[in-house]
Amino acid sequence: MRKRWMLGAACAGALIAAAAPAAAETPSARWRAEAARVRITRDDHGIAHVRGHTDADAVFGMIYAQAEDDFPRVETNYLDNLGLRALARGEGEIWSDLRARLYNDPVVLKARYRQCPAWLKKLMVAWADGLNFYLATHPDTHPEAIRHFEPWMTLAFSEGSIGGDIESISLAKLEAFYGHPGETKVAEVPQLPMEQRGSNGIAIAPQNTVGGHALLLINPHTSFYFRSEAQVTSDAGLNVYGASTWGQFFVYQGFNEHAGWMHTSTGSVRTAEFRETFVRKGGKLFYRYGAALRPVQVARLAIPYRAADGSTATRRFTVYRTHHGPVVAAEGARWISYAMMDRPVAALQQSWLRTRATDYEGFRKVAMLKANSSNNTLFADSKGEIAYLHPQFVPRRGPDVDYLKPVDGSDPATDWKGLHYLDETPTIVNPSTGFVYNSNNWPYSAAGAASPKPQDYPKYMDSVGENPRGLHALRLLEGRKDFTVEGLMAAAYDSYQPAFAHMIPKLVAAWDAEPADSPLKAKLAEPVSTLRAWDFRWGQDSVAMSLAEFWADSFWPEMVRRFGDDRNRIFEHVSEVMTPHEQLERLSGAVDRLTADFGGWKTPWGQINRFQRLTSQIRQTYKDDQPSIPVGFASARFGSLAAFEARPRAGTKKYYGDTGNSFVAVVEFGPKVRAVAVSAGGESGHVGDPHFTDQAQRYADGALRPVYFYPEDLKGHVERTYRPGE
Repeated sequence: MRKRWMLGAACAGALIAAAAPAAAETPSARWRAEAARVRITRDDHGIAHVRGHTDADAVFGMIYAQAEDDFPRVETNYLDNLGLRALARGEGEIWSDLRARLYNDPVVLKARYRQCPAWLKKLMVAWADGLNFYLATHPDTHPEAIRHFEPWMTLAFSEGSIGGDIESISLAKLEAFYGHPGETKVAEVPQLPMEQRGSNGIAIAPQNTVGGHALLLINPHTSFYFRSEAQVTSDAGLNVYGASTWGQFFVYQGFNEHAGWMHTSTGSVRTAEFRETFVRKGGKLFYRYGAALRPVQVARLAIPYRAADGSTATRRFTVYRTHHGPVVAAEGARWISYAMMDRPVAALQQSWLRTRATDYEGFRKVAMLKANSSNNTLFADSKGEIAYLHPQFVPRRGPDVDYLKPVDGSDPATDWKGLHYLDETPTIVNPSTGFVYNSNNWPYSAAGAASPKPQDYPKYMDSVGENPRGLHALRLLEGRKDFTVEGLMAAAYDSYQPAFAHMIPKLVAAWDAEPADSPLKAKLAEPVSTLRAWDFRWGQDSVAMSLAEFWADSFWPEMVRRFGDDRNRIFEHVSEVMTPHEQLERLSGAVDRLTADFGGWKTPWGQINRFQRLTSQIRQTYKDDQPSIPVGFASARFGSLAAFEARPRAGTKKYYGDTGNSFVAVVEFGPKVRAVAVSAGGESGHVGDPHFTDQAQRYADGALRPVYFYPEDLKGHVERTYRPGE
């Protein structure tokens, strides 16, 4: 059955009733009262400094400010997590929505909301009120599907990582299992390699600093414009600054006056696929678990979508679940169920409460909620404490089972057996070396010589090992005692690239060994001479960087396919895949491509590697004939801590970045907190706004600006002060 599709139409199901009510609600007295208790101050970079009477009032103002800056990104994150993409964008998004709804069924989320503690409910209500008040006071904003927000919706998006655990569920396999025979196959969207979606965090103890205060580097690598920067304070003692994923009411990576935290994507094995053995008996479906047969849980899900003619249609699915999790695929005659952390109430509590922790003891107490599965954490505080925390949601499993592959779900020995205690994970507190760091590598080098030992922990605590950024970080951190804010900032932008330091000398040696009469000998003499003299550092003026990048680009995808994108040491295997002569042939191809695209191979890196932001769209477009800014730093895959993942786009020859450094901050926890920061592009998502690209040059130069944390810092830097709705 179909009817005309309209934003605000009443659709079948509780979720659609909430997402699209019959008419826009008139602003209530409650909204106006909340707005009257909030003040938003915009500084000269457009960053919101939100002040509320209560924490709930601060949440109201924070999310209202986010909506002002980029409502489409706020809504998109809830379209994704609530399973509403197809309603907004068409049937092609059905499988993404089904995947989301396997975990975020609105009926279940509403029941969980009713069980939330009263203090958390107040924040969730304020979140919904802030967004609804924004929509009520901005009639020119046209949502794609969600015309009204409800408090329970926050539970669908309670953890701020990029690429959550659920994205490991293959959409292609999901469609193959639940779709119709012969149905058009969904295109599989591969996850970015770890090196391109990871982050850096460094904490320096007072013993290694000039000022005797702890320092923290906050350096997430995400898609650009993925988070909002803001300060959120209340008369109840809240005072937190940092980056929040659009649509969430907590600062995900940031600091308060006494403590700061940085999350990095972990290599800990935190999900599992279980091969289930199903049995039909008496007309019912069971699955085998040990000697017993357990009933399969069967449910119906209705996924609405926007049909080609603009009407709303509904696709209905019968879905299956075992105690391991929902069935998401088939492997021969056996079905695959998927296990991951599913604790949204605890995750939301942990995400909020850590913003109020003022020392390591308090931070660790919050971590005991064990609702962080996907992130390592670097911590520093004003007491001089530093720490590395492994994810707190780490299931206890059989040490000899390979959980990177599907395991036998009928064997109880493969099952999860509760969660590890925090002390059973690789945790580091106040190491003798005076530093902790993580760059999405293993935890066993996180404090240099004072790091935990891999033999002391189960193999599933890490699946990725060391990486080039980890090697680079150790080179910068070990033995150094003179760190300052500026010194840590310089380390974050240090241009050395360990992967090229490993690969390029072998390429040069290949040319040295090439026969004198080889055509490549003469053709590559000058390019090889340039590479021979190179110090393996990126820079806008570097010709060697251009040569090396184009050379590596010619074979890197093959290496990823062969060695696995999360194994981190791909660069060590080049000689296993290509002979010396073949490596030279790739360099010859790089020279030819540079010449064809840029008029000569002696093209400085900055003429190729560019930052550009032309539109307000979430998916950017790029044009060589439009203004752009040269960027010196390069891909993290070669070991640069500062990451700029760029590539040629449709119709372009230049490389344009869209992931990598997104929000960067360095914080010093002295008697008063001092911080510098920069965000990719700017705070506003609106083309033409002065803060759409006002940070772009600072971003490209690594020139972090002062953070206005205290009221006296803001003096002389205020553009506007107002209340929501004014």
